[in-house]
Amino acid sequence: MSASGAELDPGSSRVHLRAGGVSVLLELNGGALPTVAHWGADLGPLDPAMLDAVVRAARSPEPANGIPRPVSVGLLPEAWTGWAGTPGVAGHRPGGRDWSPRFAVTGARLEALGGAEGGGDTGDRPGRLVVAAEDLDTRLGLELVVELAPTGVLRARATLTNRSDEPYVVDGVTLTLPVPPVADQILDLAGRWSAERSPQRRALVVGSHVREGRHGRTGADAPLVTVVGPSGFGFRSGPSWGVHVAWSGNHRTLVERLPTGAQLVGGGELLLPGEVELSRGESYLSPWLYASYGEGMDELAGRFHDSLRARPHHPRTPRPVTLNTFEAVYFDHDPDRLRELADLAAKVGVERFVLDDGWFLRRHDDTAGLGDWFVDDTVWPTGLTPLVERVHDLGMQFGLWVEPEMVSPDSDLARAHPDWVLQVPGRMPLEARHQQVLDVARAEVWDYLCDRLVTLVREHGVDCLKWDHNRDLVDAGSPRTGHASVHEQTLATYRLVDAVRAACPGLEIESCSSGGARVDLAVLERADRVWASDCLDAHERQQIQRWTAQLLPPELVGAHVGSPRNQITGRVLDLSFRAGTALFGHFGIEWDLTTAADDELEVLRQWVGLYQQLRGLLHSGRTVRQDLPGGVWLHGVVARDRGEALYAVVGRERPASWPPGSAPLPGLDPARSYRIRPVGPALPDDPRVVPGWWDTDLVLPGSVLGSAGLQLPALEPDHLALVHVTAVEKDEA
Repeated sequence: MSASGAELDPGSSRVHLRAGGVSVLLELNGGALPTVAHWGADLGPLDPAMLDAVVRAARSPEPANGIPRPVSVGLLPEAWTGWAGTPGVAGHRPGGRDWSPRFAVTGARLEALGGAEGGGDTGDRPGRLVVAAEDLDTRLGLELVVELAPTGVLRARATLTNRSDEPYVVDGVTLTLPVPPVADQILDLAGRWSAERSPQRRALVVGSHVREGRHGRTGADAPLVTVVGPSGFGFRSGPSWGVHVAWSGNHRTLVERLPTGAQLVGGGELLLPGEVELSRGESYLSPWLYASYGEGMDELAGRFHDSLRARPHHPRTPRPVTLNTFEAVYFDHDPDRLRELADLAAKVGVERFVLDDGWFLRRHDDTAGLGDWFVDDTVWPTGLTPLVERVHDLGMQFGLWVEPEMVSPDSDLARAHPDWVLQVPGRMPLEARHQQVLDVARAEVWDYLCDRLVTLVREHGVDCLKWDHNRDLVDAGSPRTGHASVHEQTLATYRLVDAVRAACPGLEIESCSSGGARVDLAVLERADRVWASDCLDAHERQQIQRWTAQLLPPELVGAHVGSPRNQITGRVLDLSFRAGTALFGHFGIEWDLTTAADDELEVLRQWVGLYQQLRGLLHSGRTVRQDLPGGVWLHGVVARDRGEALYAVVGRERPASWPPGSAPLPGLDPARSYRIRPVGPALPDDPRVVPGWWDTDLVLPGSVLGSAGLQLPALEPDHLALVHVTAVEKDEA
């Protein structure tokens, strides 16, 4: 295969992409858009004759009393084929014309990915299929791109182009993938502020299961990954197919089953009326639809994690222990107190100190100041420089909180430029959190924000920006055009983040949005981590982090040790539970350390040291999760070579029977032996809690640990224990 790819016959071609234990078999037939004959477990190497046989074996019979031909579901389904479900392209010209395109493929080429060489006629390598098509009647052009990465993650996107002098309104572009009838259950996520990532299951029945996000951001209730599989599929078992829409604005995900038995998963951007109107030569580029398959949700998630870690811009340096000041001081920015907090942070091993909300003009509470990105000299009479220098002298990086897309009505910026606020002409949107949304797509707004952010970073030696976004977009229209503007706003924000990073080499960015309301793979093309939730209650965080892991590896998920009494839920939790929960993420602290006792600071220092010792494992290994009865959760990370693992046993409830019994430790090599040791500060030592092996030097084969397992500690709710497992040589066993 050449660097530009191999040209294919658009009238009759089979493309078999294979990588990472996954096969994707695409068919080009009769000039129609490509269909997917198989997406799932690796089919092995197949010659052209066998590929043809596989495609024929997958064809359904003609439906009774229906279209007299089998209906194949395309990556972009079209109504003219007889497909009675959601169309791939929805749109029209003035007067409602050209609403049902019929695309004909004009060219197709297969390209190598990841430096892989071509695999002959079968194309059995990671690869990219690029298909060009057009409809001469509706005067629309189309390009479809389908990629299978070396990790086994599939992604697809579409570009729709207007080739007419008449405008074309795009109402939606939905990419889809078929799933087999064995998948009869749906699992996705819901949630709200401070309770993100709540799983929900339902039967996959005839009809459409549609999740729409209309928040103007990803949303705390976003499905994150929509997974389908056979009833009862879990973390470790059951074939599972999952999709994610990589978009930080309005979006929709669907699972659809027709009476014919055909079923699919898919999604795309949710466009508001009139948001995208194409003039001649203009194009609409859909978000990437990402898709992963696995035997169990852990394998599905592992492929997402591998793909993220393979990116050239994925964080490569050890993820620094971070202290964020918000729950320590809120808006009370006293320079002396913050310097004391920085001193204590350094003593316990913090590596990044982030000054949160409250440092800029008149920002003494959350009612004013957003948009006026200048240091408040009434609070900081000598500026931020002394604090920044103190932080750097202590060996820590300095981070700063910003919320660039928002503006307080009580701000110099809003008073000077009320027309810079997103709004339906003639009325201002409802306020939320005492703020409105700036029209970032407006050139003057974009220029102002870019200049202020770059200046702040350069003048103050900022190493990291915590980039927040604290309200939904309501009546988000552009005063310039009168049109809805979530689409424009999202693209302009991406450009803004990209420009700031380009102007400030080495700058890291954290995506925060009322906690976890902007978590998606598009924002993570620009951010180095996400803030999973504003709720630091470790009981809640166990679930939030457990399900955020369905898409993201631990190093991308901010997880902090909060104060003893949680400031949202009121729960009082032991330090060992709070720190042991935060360990399985990008570890940090959000606690007023000036109120901590000396013994608490010492134990916290030990937890920081444990994180620093284990973060190489935690941020490179495979995430594993185990379903257990009796109110006990088990999760962990296993090294890629399976030579080491760390597991957390978590008490969640008070079950009716006690003690909890034994549980397998997933992910280990059955042919190797392992030494098992409890680790962590403040290990439980009550004989009524710890099992008989707890204080012994126990070595067992991976085959035993993965099947019979270990007797678990008898933990009360909101307590955990850590088990460190290391492979031993035969002469050590």
